[in-house]
Amino acid sequence: MRVGTQFSGTVAAGATKKWFTHSWPPDWHVVWTVVPTTAAAGAPQIDWDVEVQRASPTAITYWITVRNLSAADVSIEARYEVMN
Repeated sequence: MRVGTQFSGTVAAGATKKWFTHSWPPDWHVVWTVVPTTAAAGAPQIDWDVEVQRASPTAITYWITVRNLSAADVSIEARYEVMN
């Protein structure tokens, strides 16, 4: 199994930010998780969504949108796990 952090970044308070990562093999089953690295108690900090594009016969592009639900900037990591 392959696991790792694909990218990290910061999403401003109340903002939404989109990243993309390209050239993934189409036969891989990739699961994405976005995790806040800024600590905060009391409520969820982020929500995320993953969209998929078949960029070519041999490449997949993932578009990862992260929405900051809090009133403070949040640093995040986008982590992947290849299931096959």
